Amino acid sequence: MPSFSFAQLTDRSIIRVSGEEAQHFLQNLVTADIDEIDRSGAGASALLTPQGKILFDFLIYKTDDSYLVDAPSSTAADLLKRLTFYRLRAKVDLEMMPEGTAVFAVWNGTAHPESAIVTVTDPRLPALGQRLVGPGTALSDELGTDPSDVQVYDTHRIKQGVAEGLKDYDYSDIFPHDADLDQLGGVSFSKGCYVGQEVVSRVHHRGTARKRFVQVESSGTLPEKGAVVSANGKSLGTLGSSTAANGGSIGLALLRLDKVRQAEDNGSPLQCGDAEITVKLPEWAEFALPEPDTAD
Repeated sequence: MPSFSFAQLTDRSIIRVSGEEAQHFLQNLVTADIDEIDRSGAGASALLTPQGKILFDFLIYKTDDSYLVDAPSSTAADLLKRLTFYRLRAKVDLEMMPEGTAVFAVWNGTAHPESAIVTVTDPRLPALGQRLVGPGTALSDELGTDPSDVQVYDTHRIKQGVAEGLKDYDYSDIFPHDADLDQLGGVSFSKGCYVGQEVVSRVHHRGTARKRFVQVESSGTLPEKGAVVSANGKSLGTLGSSTAANGGSIGLALLRLDKVRQAEDNGSPLQCGDAEITVKLPEWAEFALPEPDTAD
């Protein structure tokens, strides 16, 4: 038995970005600092709308001759099309990796299979574990015979408090700060311009991010994604993904932090569907609930 947990993330696909201008192309387009990814080997990132909302979120890995973009399979073709739209005359090659290419997550331990073309610590949060990319069959053979499924990995991700596009929020709906991308290394505030940069920079420097993804817990069953979180009949935000855990449920929710503070100060219970919930900030969060005298 392997001394770690692992799962093939069958809902992820890989886009390869290569060519002599690949670094410059990505640096001027996505939220992450590609110079830093060149140094570290991996980073979280997003492609935004001109209005600063998340159009796609993904991870980027640096290899010897290219960048690999780890994105949800359901929107990977659309992401490739959008990248091609922005390419113009840049000397960049864009392609989907072959069908047999797989993405694996490894947690509660580490693995170093020889067949992997990428082996990195998840750049968002070390507690998420490793990400591996390589030929699916070979990686499966090397990792072991008892893989977890994607849902088990998602339970691990939710317990770490990390939101993902499509699973927790819809694209074109929220800003990077809402998704905590600024907290998870997915946004650079020091590099040059990229699509949507002015809006994101303004939110950051003015400190006006009032909505954040946080963890929620309940002794009951949480409803489906998109359910309203409320207090005294007033909306505080919406639920993302959730899972059964510890005899109850845990989940992620995009909430107005000032309204959560108000509800707590007033002793008002928070509800999501029929479930009463409590709010917990992720351990890695550098943000906090507003002080009582600053809440609306």
